[in-house]
Amino acid sequence: MPLSRPTKKKAPLNEAGLYDYAVKALGRRMRSEAELRRLMGTRAEPGEHGEMAVRAVVARLKQNHYLDDQSFAETYARLRQEDEKLGARRVRQDLQQKGVRAEVIEEAVGARYGETNEEALAREHLERKRIKKPANEKETARVVRRLVAAGFATGTIYKILRRWDVPEEELAGLENMEPERGEE
Repeated sequence: MPLSRPTKKKAPLNEAGLYDYAVKALGRRMRSEAELRRLMGTRAEPGEHGEMAVRAVVARLKQNHYLDDQSFAETYARLRQEDEKLGARRVRQDLQQKGVRAEVIEEAVGARYGETNEEALAREHLERKRIKKPANEKETARVVRRLVAAGFATGTIYKILRRWDVPEEELAGLENMEPERGEE
């Protein structure tokens, strides 16, 4: 049985404490406004007074240019495309989960992926993940699931599989496939 430290409830923070907490949280990693509001909500005083403190801190962070969803979305999309080689759909979904507004997402993802060759990006993703040409139907299904999870369109996926000379029977069998749990 692992040892665990007793957890003690931390005292609610006032506005100054919330500001310091938010700046430290932003220093650890970039966050959207919604994520930061949720994070501060757990440490703020309950009720109207705590909500007012969170709103004041968010306004101050925006004024100091520490918090900007537009910049966050642009940076997030750029890093996911350049470093992780993810597709536009995946980046769009991730930003939605982070609470970024739809128009900000569309602008950032559209600007980043507008001129991108999705097939080339998918091939780079496969190379980055060291995924080789599938040898059988099970491996083909795994490749498809991985590319779908990475945010690539099915048309792009089938184009890659056809270039790999995957038999049409295997491709036809994939249309009715159920996603497996535990695949990334």
